[in-house]
Amino acid sequence: MHSGCQIQMDHLHLAWEEIGDDPSALPPQTQDRSHWRNLSAFWLLGLCNNFAYVVMLSAAHDILRTETNQTSTHNVTNSSKYDCNQISTAAVLLADILPTLVIKFTAPFYIHQIPYNYRVSLCILTAAASFLVVSFSTNIALSLLGVVFASVSSGLGEITFLSLTAFFYSDVVSCWSSGTGGAGILGSLSYLGLTAAGLSPQNSLLIMLLIPALLLISYFILLLPPSSLPRWKFPDGPSATRMSDQRPLLQDSPLGLTESGSHLTLSRKWKIIKSLLKYMLPLCIVYFAEYFINQGLFELIYFPNIKMSHSEQYRWYQMLYQAGVFVSRSSVRCITIRHIWVLSCLQCGIATFLLVGVSYLFLPSLTLPGIFLIIIFEGLLGGAAYVNTFNNIAVESKPEEKEFAMGVACVSDTFGISLSGAIAIPVHNYFCGLS
Repeated sequence: MHSGCQIQMDHLHLAWEEIGDDPSALPPQTQDRSHWRNLSAFWLLGLCNNFAYVVMLSAAHDILRTETNQTSTHNVTNSSKYDCNQISTAAVLLADILPTLVIKFTAPFYIHQIPYNYRVSLCILTAAASFLVVSFSTNIALSLLGVVFASVSSGLGEITFLSLTAFFYSDVVSCWSSGTGGAGILGSLSYLGLTAAGLSPQNSLLIMLLIPALLLISYFILLLPPSSLPRWKFPDGPSATRMSDQRPLLQDSPLGLTESGSHLTLSRKWKIIKSLLKYMLPLCIVYFAEYFINQGLFELIYFPNIKMSHSEQYRWYQMLYQAGVFVSRSSVRCITIRHIWVLSCLQCGIATFLLVGVSYLFLPSLTLPGIFLIIIFEGLLGGAAYVNTFNNIAVESKPEEKEFAMGVACVSDTFGISLSGAIAIPVHNYFCGLS
């Protein structure tokens, strides 16, 4: 009896050694179950990663009124013909994006030296810190520090999780993108709903501490990473990764080998960057135009003679924009777009139209539902540009270049957002100075 059991165990051990890291050797049902778990995990990672970032932008109008304690229904009064905060909401945008920009510009050249688990742990801690700091803040400077924590979490998370997609089947990219779109609609809608239900902005943010906890569960429990993924152990050297370890779920063909981005030379990295410009530049323009609208013009588009206060109108603008983003970021399985420059032209057209409308004050004639439709369309364009950019890169990149390409391409949207924030502040000051 004992020898029979021992023989059976030996057979199991040999079978497991044959399977190793090759998922094609696993039973089909196990492969499917693992694949769906990973798809679900990446959707939740996208949701959690962008949630704090979105909420801070939705709360921007409230954050800038922290010192006066006017965070729910009162409108700002001043001598300008526009209803303005003293500080542009673009200030919150810059605090929410500049740390991300620094991380994304520098990280592709060193981030592969830091194991994934340390990166994700830092994302979780900084996301929680952002909600806590802004909730208990009593002045604008401290609130903006909390926004900076959200930016660090989102920026480090985006480059980490996009690089992580290189270790799985390529369809996890669409789930990640859909999750980030879900963060937009759920983040803005939850903040809108909680404040509309009577909760203060501070208490609403404290409730959202559930999101960092969900991020922890999604990555450390739900996700099934391959054994070759560098999780806790730091590399011993630049070429420490063995090629025998580079065979997890990297390709649509699981048998293919994929090199880590750490094997790429500097000259090869620059060559990859130049090849990506056809996608990165249009995406940068799309995000410049849409965030110029969101943080430079939304605050100036105000309907004074309706039941909604200015702050409530601003929250609705943010929520509807994110709804459009969510729909289009989830559409890549149905519609794929290769010419991202078309989307950038359309987005610039919308930005120009709204800027002229703010200048000549004819937007109220379009009625609030008309403005809502324009904002939804703006979100559809932005989400489509994002998901199709990264889907095209994931499909076209060579296996050994994919991890680096996915990480470096996410600089483009961040650079566009940062530029829009820098320009939106003087535009805000100009309009609010008109009497």
